[in-house]
Amino acid sequence: MNVRVKQIMAALTLLLSSTGINAQCAMCRAALAGSEGNVKAEAVNDGIVYLMIFPYLLVGLVGYAVYKLRKNAKDKKTETAE
Repeated sequence: MNVRVKQIMAALTLLLSSTGINAQCAMCRAALAGSEGNVKAEAVNDGIVYLMIFPYLLVGLVGYAVYKLRKNAKDKKTETAE
């Protein structure tokens, strides 16, 4: 395997296998500082997770589209060579 591919795979593994972090932005901390119950905190955390899904979906869809375009171009190139 190419060294560059190994480096990319190692970086992706490190990025995707992160552990939970107990941190909040200043706005979230201020909104949750006065709350007595855990319901509001859970709702904020669920909202953050919900919002994080879309960037990953977009990157995945763009990656898949690029893969398909490159595969189709490669297939057309091999057809013309035969």
